[in-house]
Amino acid sequence: MENLKNVHPIEDFNWEDYENGSAATSVSKEDQEKAYDSTLNKVNDREVVDGTVIAMNKREVVVNIGYKSDGIIPLSEFRYNPELKVGDTVEVYIENQEDKKGQLILSHKKARATRSWDRVNAALENEEIIKGYIKCRTKGGMIVDVFGIEAFLPGSQIDVKPIRDYDVFVGKTMEFKVVKINQEFKNVVVSHKALIEAELEQQKKEIISKLEKGQVLEGTVKNITSYGVFIDLGGVDGLIHITDLSWGRVSDPREVVQLDQKLNVVILDFDDEKKRIALGLKQLTPHPWDALDANLQVGDKVKGKVVVMADYGAFIEIAPGVEGLIHVSEMSWSQHLRSAQDFMKVGDEVEAVILTLDRDERKMSLGIKQLKQDPWETIEEKYPVGSKHTAKVRNFTNFGVFVEIEEGVDGLIHISDLSWTKKVKHPSEFTQIGADIEVQVLEIDKENRRLSLGHKQLEENPWDVFETVFTVGSVHEGTIIEMLDKGAVVALPYGVEGFATPKHLVKEDGSQAQLDEKLEFKVIEFNKDAKRIILSHSRIFEDVAKAEERAEKKAASGAKKSSSSNKREDSPMIQNQAASTTLGDIDALAALKEQLEGKK
Repeated sequence: MENLKNVHPIEDFNWEDYENGSAATSVSKEDQEKAYDSTLNKVNDREVVDGTVIAMNKREVVVNIGYKSDGIIPLSEFRYNPELKVGDTVEVYIENQEDKKGQLILSHKKARATRSWDRVNAALENEEIIKGYIKCRTKGGMIVDVFGIEAFLPGSQIDVKPIRDYDVFVGKTMEFKVVKINQEFKNVVVSHKALIEAELEQQKKEIISKLEKGQVLEGTVKNITSYGVFIDLGGVDGLIHITDLSWGRVSDPREVVQLDQKLNVVILDFDDEKKRIALGLKQLTPHPWDALDANLQVGDKVKGKVVVMADYGAFIEIAPGVEGLIHVSEMSWSQHLRSAQDFMKVGDEVEAVILTLDRDERKMSLGIKQLKQDPWETIEEKYPVGSKHTAKVRNFTNFGVFVEIEEGVDGLIHISDLSWTKKVKHPSEFTQIGADIEVQVLEIDKENRRLSLGHKQLEENPWDVFETVFTVGSVHEGTIIEMLDKGAVVALPYGVEGFATPKHLVKEDGSQAQLDEKLEFKVIEFNKDAKRIILSHSRIFEDVAKAEERAEKKAASGAKKSSSSNKREDSPMIQNQAASTTLGDIDALAALKEQLEGKK
């Protein structure tokens, strides 16, 4: 207040200018404007300059570039840099020094885009670590904003571990390394994996140098495949093969382990460079064979589950990690070749008998047919010679039919024992596979487990009757049913077949008999044992002609004898040899000759 006592008004103060708002100064307005402009930066439109963040909120960022006004930029242009704060220096692009409202228009996005290509190339050349904002997912990877350029981040380059969920990375700002640039198409490929590989490589070397067979380590399940599980040992990967996961059979590794699961594993083996490491999980537990019941022995019955099927047999798990093989030959007493799938399938619970047991080799063979009695032990009682049964046709051969009376009891019907009358060339003409057929036991071969069977024996031998019907010389009507090179097969009454050679198929007019032709045939041979009937058609008219010829000859001979007798009665007795040669005798001989020739 004391100071105020000495205050005196300026004598030349212009109160009028003060009231009008003008500054009281001796400097002109023009000079003042020049002095003010000299304190500001010189800027041009479409130029990239550095600015300072002086304020920011949830939507906008205020940037001072030393111009007479500040610029406002949307915060969205700084998404790649979530750590942005007041005082940071940023690049801005001057779009317009003054809009209609006199506002400075700046863009950070355009500034980045203007210099981005040079920066990206420099980052690749200098192996510089840069920041990028992951915008979205795309096929095979992610799209990353780097200096305003959309770069591609392959899925395999996100991390050293396989990525199961790409969406968790969207919206994150991460460090990257430029690994490839296509100058022609302006394509940029970046990698995050490359940044951590160097560090991991160092860790890997340290871990590998300490690896030993039999060593137990803790690891994390990194990846699960159909053939095994990859374990991360802290920068080094090892593989547990599916067979080393459990002592029991494992169809899918996911039955035993889960992703990201931590577990102890034992090192089984590795290569010289220790790049491939074989791990085991089951080796950390005792082998099930060691815990197998010591009292278990051959002949004992066991129960188990079918775990694997093959054509040759089935593997039965009687305890976790303890399996036995049932060979297909031990599934049935039948000797027919069959597949194991005909008897059981995976998952079936079965009971079996131990056939062999080798604890040292950890092998066991089992059988299920042994649960049933061998049918051949009582074969003579159940199927005595002469007994009749119904069998099923199993197979054909050129010489007969193999049939099965019951499971494990097979027999053979020889082709000659199929029919009394029909000549069977192949069994398929008589029956078919899978069909039922009536049989009679003819012979038992217990040692070779075979039965000799017959089908025709179920009926009486008709050839005993045929012997009386088709006698040699008898004539029967027949039909030619088959033409062969050596003759023809002829169907006779009562279902019998005969055979006629080509010369016996000549008809009376000289022509040859044809297929399906019905003719009269004469039996010229009958063989009961061989079941053979030889026929002839031509013999019928040939025999008639011969009979007529014989009759004529007989008649002629009778006439000759009668003429001679008459002459002896009419002529006087010749007393001597000389008198016998007379003209009368010559005339008589001539007359007799003419007579005989006339009769002919």
